[in-house]
Amino acid sequence: MQYDFTTIMDRRGKDAIAVDAPAGNNTGNDFFAGAKIWEGFDLIPMWVADMNFPALPAIPEAIIQRTKHPAYGYFDPSEAYYDGIINWQKTRNGVNDLTKECIGYENGVLGGVVSALKVLCSNGDSVLLQSPTYIGFTHCIEDNGWNIVQNPLVLDEEGIWRIDYEDMEEKIVQNKIHAAVFCSPHNPTGRVWECWEIEKAMEIYQKHDVYVISDEIWSDLTLPGYQHIPTQSVSEDAKNRTIALYAPSKTFNLAGLIGSYHIIYNSYLRDRVCMEGKMTHYNSMNVLSMHALIAAYSKEGMEWVDELRTVLDTNISYAMEFIRREFPGVSVSRPQGTYMLFLDCTDWCAAHHQTIEELQRAGMEVGVIWQDGRPFHGACHIRMNLALPHSRVKEAFERLKQYVFLD
Repeated sequence: MQYDFTTIMDRRGKDAIAVDAPAGNNTGNDFFAGAKIWEGFDLIPMWVADMNFPALPAIPEAIIQRTKHPAYGYFDPSEAYYDGIINWQKTRNGVNDLTKECIGYENGVLGGVVSALKVLCSNGDSVLLQSPTYIGFTHCIEDNGWNIVQNPLVLDEEGIWRIDYEDMEEKIVQNKIHAAVFCSPHNPTGRVWECWEIEKAMEIYQKHDVYVISDEIWSDLTLPGYQHIPTQSVSEDAKNRTIALYAPSKTFNLAGLIGSYHIIYNSYLRDRVCMEGKMTHYNSMNVLSMHALIAAYSKEGMEWVDELRTVLDTNISYAMEFIRREFPGVSVSRPQGTYMLFLDCTDWCAAHHQTIEELQRAGMEVGVIWQDGRPFHGACHIRMNLALPHSRVKEAFERLKQYVFLD
């Protein structure tokens, strides 16, 4: 491979909660179940959704080059910033009609969700989400006084997560819903929605006058064989009904730089979402974040992402086969557009008379730092990050086999 996906980085003390938070043995923290890592085991970060690979080299090079000029004052986004997004969306997602005017900075995808909901909702309104649900949606929606109405996904006979459209429409009508958050690809299940699935959802939203906030932050990480379909692309109505949110942060592991953006074609919605962002007086871009995006959204960045997707696919295939062979009673749907697994441990826990807390703690005690799935509305689930060098993934699963999933 051209790029480095094998180096095991020491991230300790380098501003990474992935390793610093669990290393602190935060007793009582829901994520870490009060676990303390046993002596002799190092920490393998498999919880928070960031990657443990060195960044695309062009990104730190661009940041270093910019910092060499010793002035960091007020600025406006450059044409290169907008051109980078337009070219990225055209090349990766087949978007041919995107213009600069439709693009706007957001101080994080969740900040964009809140700004959009302030335009679409009154205090106390209900918002529709498919569940399992990303924990960030739960916090940003409920913290701002809106109610979440869940539309549970269902597993079909082949173990693929599907939208329950009948339940979806029923919930919309019963709860007088006019705003929905649609996650595409879906987090935490990793489903990459097919075109017909998005079309059917958007037809229901149009029928009941529901506006859609489409979180497409995982869109670049579809695995080989799958293609992201932008929600706005399935119809003219969807184009004007949808506020889409993107970022290079998940793709290139830039969350610490902050740098999301929206795509809004409907000028009425766009003007109001932009105004909500301005009213906070902190929805402002960082100059280094801008240069990081420009470097990421390049030809080199596209080559790096394609290699990354192959690495992630290898890790996922290894994990899926290992679980099938060694962990009877644990089920998981193969993700199509994420590096996270969502393990259903219901049958294993029942057969071994263990709680999900006990199982989670057992993994953490041998250094496998995985994440409680219950805040994502998985009743007996664990969320597991596979964006690590393959050697680390293998080591984690061997530990789980030897010390945790015991007969």
